[in-house]
Amino acid sequence: MATSIASGSANLQFLEVGCWQPSLFSRSISQNCGQKFSWSRGGFNNFQIKHYTAGETRRPFSSIIKSCMRDDSTKYFDFAVIGSGVAGLRYALEVAKHGTVAVITKAEPHESNTNYAQGGVSAVLSHSDSVESHMQDTIVAGAYLCDEETVRVVCTEGPERIRELIAMGASFDHGEDGNLHLAREGGHSHHRIVHAADMTGREIERALLKAIEKDSNICVFKHHFAIDLLTSQDGSQMVCHGVDTMNTETHKVVRFISKVTLLASGGAGHIYPSTTNPLVATGDGIAMAHRAQAVISNMEFVQFHPTALADAGLPIKPTQTRENAFLITEAVRGDGGLLYNLDMERFMPMYDERAELAPRDVVARSIDDQLKKRNERYVLLDISHKAREDILSHFPNIAAECLKYGLDITCDPIPVVPAAHYMCGGVRAGLQGETNVRGLYVAGEVACTGLHGANRLASNSLLEALVFARRAVNPSIEHMKDSHIGQSVSQWWDPPVVPMQLGCTILDKIIRRTKDVRKELQSIMWEYVGIVRSTTRLKAAERRIGELELEWEAYLFQQGWEPTMVGLDACEMRNLFCCAKLVVSSALTRHESRGLHYTIDFPHVNEQSRLPTIIFPCSTVNGTWSSRQLHKQQIC
Repeated sequence: MATSIASGSANLQFLEVGCWQPSLFSRSISQNCGQKFSWSRGGFNNFQIKHYTAGETRRPFSSIIKSCMRDDSTKYFDFAVIGSGVAGLRYALEVAKHGTVAVITKAEPHESNTNYAQGGVSAVLSHSDSVESHMQDTIVAGAYLCDEETVRVVCTEGPERIRELIAMGASFDHGEDGNLHLAREGGHSHHRIVHAADMTGREIERALLKAIEKDSNICVFKHHFAIDLLTSQDGSQMVCHGVDTMNTETHKVVRFISKVTLLASGGAGHIYPSTTNPLVATGDGIAMAHRAQAVISNMEFVQFHPTALADAGLPIKPTQTRENAFLITEAVRGDGGLLYNLDMERFMPMYDERAELAPRDVVARSIDDQLKKRNERYVLLDISHKAREDILSHFPNIAAECLKYGLDITCDPIPVVPAAHYMCGGVRAGLQGETNVRGLYVAGEVACTGLHGANRLASNSLLEALVFARRAVNPSIEHMKDSHIGQSVSQWWDPPVVPMQLGCTILDKIIRRTKDVRKELQSIMWEYVGIVRSTTRLKAAERRIGELELEWEAYLFQQGWEPTMVGLDACEMRNLFCCAKLVVSSALTRHESRGLHYTIDFPHVNEQSRLPTIIFPCSTVNGTWSSRQLHKQQIC
């Protein structure tokens, strides 16, 4: 199979925190190596990568974002931030105190996973709670695969990050006593979820974008699709110098040269047909980083949110297929919501003593089991036993959405079904958000920091994004001050080509074929790499995805497409293929069931396998288009 991971899964490694060395096809840990490696302590300072071969009315977001477009095709900034969710914006506001910042976003600035986050941000803010308790909840939910030092850092620094948001103008719900109203969600032992009704992400995004508007050192480039990172090789180390983008409105390539680059581009939910993620979540950051020789980790752990709105169960059916599934926040169960099958039989107590408050992986598998056993399309989530005014005040957005389709959640249960929601894996990062690529930092869902382990605890995602965005600031500033880049650096790489010369007829054919391929890939991932997996089905997925990719690429090149050409649909497809292969190969390598990865061939936890999955850089000279950078690698 032609894949960016040589020989299928050959370059997947398992590491132990401590003394190790890579060994192909093994999990062996060297006891004699001279240096120790820690996920979180020092990150990659001593890590040498081996290259193996084989609500209220508000102003629209668009009205508060200044345009920074100019006619030139190359732009120079001290910092380039790819993504406009909470991680990217929070980082931009801090580094802008020390230099110029480009915030590069694929669509409108507010169109990010942050904006769709309903539940809230978890943090220890009450006297009855403790950092140790939050840590324990995180580690238990993560099936004991979390990096303990990372967990401690995030849980300790989280409260201060919340206070900073409040100081910036973010408005969260307060109780009758005047203190922050703290909700509880599945997997949490205490009430510790700060929220703004059921629209927390939207409120945080609003506050951050308003602050961005006021900062003259920050330019926001909307509708700029990131194509590939610009990298060179300095001895044994890769160095990042910025990113090539395509303005999807003008169809022009724009090159950003920067001293520091932060990847905060979100996840890859759209490798599946049903996802709570917005359309922009096509794994662009993970794929770009992989092609740039960054280390990737834990891609098998895809979180399926247990409760997305099931349109099939609504009294009035939507007239159009949704671009992304509508999320029913974890907080509904945390507030007392109960799950029933269609015979109104409550089933969660049969699966876990924590019932509806079990972690997401447990609840999603339980719902999946009910649906398969009963041959049904959805289950029911009932919160109607709570007071009407409480339901409407806590979940106004959900209530309004359901009412559009004839469902009153204060009287009737909500039809729900699992949907792809969050990538616990991603670009491997140290405690400062650093990667093995010099000058490249990561924060948010695109990163794998070790916090989530094998399953993310509810409302820990925004928390992680805030903490790591802030922690990446100081090393980024130091790197920026030490970096000296002349304007001639832009000439190191040939620019990508927008294929206008192919003509509208051929381009339309390519787009139509690509959309069909995208649906086929999503169907394969849902059928073979879903909530419950098996070795046979994973191998079938690996084979079918490889064949589909080669067929699609052959079609492109038959139509006159060239490897340096770029288009939004084709480049997204390229990234989706890359991420799907990373997920499948990682899943095939983990011979146990842990957290979000459940396989019927290895149904139990194996403590010898309690190690993160590591995907090392590999040679992609003979790889597929999705595996290679468009430009030739520069050697310094």
